[in-house]
Amino acid sequence: MERDGQLELYGVLAARLKQAHTRVANPEVPDGTRRELTRRLLAVTAVAKHDLADAARRLEVLTAELDDLGIPDH
Repeated sequence: MERDGQLELYGVLAARLKQAHTRVANPEVPDGTRRELTRRLLAVTAVAKHDLADAARRLEVLTAELDDLGIPDH
């Protein structure tokens, strides 16, 4: 049962990461900002390989920052 929960969390996290990558790739995001956000997204992806819960927390923080920066969610 625990394994099924991890697979579900992985699926949710993967979808949220994909959405965040789409937001960061927005042409309106300045290059320097895009580079930093991309670096952080890659770090979250790397953490997801070892600790899904920590990756989800990190992605939540990053998503809030994207919201604060006004980067649209398409």
